[in-house]
This record gives sequence, structure tokens and C-alpha cells, in this order.
Amino acid sequence: MLASVILLCFCTYLFFQFIQIQRPKNFPPGPSPLPLFGNLLHFDSGNPVNDFQKLAKHYGNVYSVFLGHRPVVIISGLRALKEALVIKAADFAGRPQDLMVNAINQNKGVILSDYGPGWREHRRFALKTLRNFGLGKLSMEERILSETQNCMKQLDESVGKILKPEILFHNVASSVICPLLFGADYACNYDSFTKLLHHYTEAASLISGPWSVLYDSITMIRHLPLPFMKAFKIAEFGQALSMDLVTKHKKTRVPGKPRDILDCYLDELDKRGNDGSTWSEEQLIIFALDLHFAGTHTISNTLLFAFLYLMTHTQVQERCQQEIDKVLMGKTQASFEDRHKMPYTQAVIHEVQRVASIVPLSVTHCTTTDTELQGYFIPKGTMVIPNLTSVLFEEEQWKYPHEFNPENFLNDQGEFDKPEAFIPFSLGPRVCLGEGLARIELFLIVVTLLRRFHFIWPEDAGQPDFTPNFGITNSPKPFSMRVQLRVIQ
Repeated sequence: MLASVILLCFCTYLFFQFIQIQRPKNFPPGPSPLPLFGNLLHFDSGNPVNDFQKLAKHYGNVYSVFLGHRPVVIISGLRALKEALVIKAADFAGRPQDLMVNAINQNKGVILSDYGPGWREHRRFALKTLRNFGLGKLSMEERILSETQNCMKQLDESVGKILKPEILFHNVASSVICPLLFGADYACNYDSFTKLLHHYTEAASLISGPWSVLYDSITMIRHLPLPFMKAFKIAEFGQALSMDLVTKHKKTRVPGKPRDILDCYLDELDKRGNDGSTWSEEQLIIFALDLHFAGTHTISNTLLFAFLYLMTHTQVQERCQQEIDKVLMGKTQASFEDRHKMPYTQAVIHEVQRVASIVPLSVTHCTTTDTELQGYFIPKGTMVIPNLTSVLFEEEQWKYPHEFNPENFLNDQGEFDKPEAFIPFSLGPRVCLGEGLARIELFLIVVTLLRRFHFIWPEDAGQPDFTPNFGITNSPKPFSMRVQLRVIQ
């Protein structure tokens, strides 16, 4: 009798699930969903990007899938993405507020917060304070070059040896953004930040992996001791570190004389008082971690991909070095302005960003109002995934879409030429906050290191694997490198 009741309840649950996952009228087409699971079984849980590409070929560049009972619109191709994120920017600028990643971030910060006055204020504040602390100025270049020198010292010690570069590049990226955020307190917490950086890759994979999808799709499992709980533990560690730094800043700051971005935020809190806005110390804790993650994980993974490709395409590395030697002859160090005289090196750095597709599916959006896209109706609150990878490999947009080839960024005269489809930082009002800093860092670090060292794929390392570890941010599979000194011209 009990078994019959349980079976009846389960069948009833499945029936209502089936009813729930019907597509609205004129909603984008897509594969038929299953009760409870939706279209989860259609995708490779480790990396769904290729599955999304196949569905786009079958259903078009605007189609829908169901994650459990939740409808999700997938947007592919430059034309459709521009219509959504630029032409109808306000309609598509929201963020879903009920995903695992939101629970981890407590619906705070600047990356995942919903579209509205609070988000706009925090974004303007972030851009303004980054500029005030040197972004776009020589002081920022000097900071990056100084940290690159520390990286070079470690490489000098590794000449002729085999090393694994992950920690090296994570640390150089962190050491650029951390003093801007946390000032001198960063050095006192160096070991904690190193541990946090180690956890970021794992957290990024969990947040974009199958356990996160199950968390988002099946609410009844959210409090079970399943593997996704590791992501919450990592977040707790980062938030405790950020909270400790905020506490120290409150004790040592001089109001009106900010040393770093944390001080600037605390000054802003002084001005506002208890005005009922979204500005708070709790918001600051997540805000600081947002900027730290954005300023370290994407940069370090791009650098890892860059040197993976440079080692395995030796003719590309040599041509970069010849151009660098010619332009920097007689100079002690590079400057960001030198990029205008280095079209090939610029092309290589941009081509790495294209093929690596560091943020493959952008950050999830949602619609802020009922809207239309390419003739389809999309209701308010619909989750939207911009497939940036589809644009970075779109056959109509690139000369060599499916191979690593710097010619994708050079015109017939050999001049640097950036196609419109180069959108690794996304588009519209939600474009990556750190784009400006990333461009400077990548150029100065790559040029400085290539000027001094040869980077060599170890003879016993086997065939290189360019398949990324999928996550919110792609990362290359772990690899080793051998370093040799060059004679600087």
C-alpha cells in the first residue's frame, strides 16, 4: 500500500513537471524536454559548448532548452548577440537571482547583482576608482612591470629546468590587482590569497558543472551534502578573508585619504550613512572578491593559454621575439604604447584570447521585461546564455576560425586589424569591468617575458592538449614548460 502511494505521488509529481515545461507561444524552438530533467541529458556535463553549437545549427542562433523545468534561451552568432546585448541592451541586462552562484555570493557584488540603480552605482564606482588608482596611466604600467620583474626572477631561477607555470601566472595577476584593492594588507595575507587562488579553478568548475545545474534545476536537493557544497566552503573562506581585510581597514584608515579601493568604499559609506541603499559592508566584502576574481582568474588563465600556444607554435614565438627586439632596441622595458609598433605580437595575444574563449558562455543574463529577439517572444525573467564561443569561432567572421592563426588579426598589409567579432569580454552594459586592465597586463607581461626567455615544450611531455577545462572561466589542462635565456637585443 505504501509503495503504491509513493509511486502515485511520484507519477503525479512527474505529470506536473511535464505540464510546467511547456514552451510559451512563439518562444524560441528547441529540443523536447523530459519531465524533471528538462534537456539536461542532451548535454555533456563536463563541457556543453559543443552541444550548444550543434543545437544552433539545427534550431538557429536563438533557441531554447530547459534546465529542469527552467526555460533558458541560448543566443549564438554575432548578429543575434548584438541585437540582444547592444540594440536591446536594457531588455537583456538582468541577472538571474536564484542560481547556485547567487546563493554563494549572497546576491551581492557587482558581477552578479541584478540590473538596477544599485548595480549601476557600484559599476560606476568600480570604474572610477580603478581609474583613480592608475588604470590608463603610467603608474599602472609601472606596477605591472614591477610585478613582472618578480615573475622574471622566479623564471631566472628555473632556467634549464622544467616548471609548472600555474602558480607563477596566478600570482603575477593577483599581485597586480590586490594592492589596488587591499593595499599593504595584501602582503600580510599573501599565503591566504595564494590558497584562495588555488581554490578559484575548482570553484569555477563547480559553479558551471553538472552539480550546479542540478542545484539550479531541482530545488529539493539544495540542502543535501552533495559535491556542490564544496563551492560554498570555498566562498566562505574568501568572504572571511575579505571581511578580515575590511575590519583591518576600518581600524587604520584616515577618512578622505584613501589608500586603496576598500578605503574608497568605506569613504562612500561615510557619506551615505543609513540611506537605505545597497551600499553596505556586507556588499563591500563580496564586491572586493568580485574584482579580485575578475582581475586574477581570467588574466592568469589567458597567460597560461598564451604560453601553451607559444611553446607549441615555435615559429609564432620566434616571430614575436624578432618584432619585440626590433621595437624595444635600446629600451630597458616595454610600454603599452609600443603595441602600435608590434602588430604581429598584438595579433598573437588577441588570437590567444579568441581560441581560448576564456569566458565561453559569458555570465548568465536574464530579461528585465517582456521582449522579442529575432521574431521570438521572450518573457520577463527568462534566463539567457550568450554563447560567446560561437562568435569567436563563427565561420563567417574569421579567416581561419578553427585554428590558431594570428593572421585572423592582420590585414593584407600586415597591420593589426581587430574584427568586430572579437568579443571575449562580452558586449553591452555588462561588458567585463576589467577589460582595460586586462589589455595592458597581457601585452606588458607577454612582451617582457618573451624578450628575455625562450619558452620550450619539454621533449618528454607528450602531445599538447588544447582542450580546456570548462568552467565559468576556461583554463588549460596542467602542463609543464622549460625556460632558456635569450640574448636581449
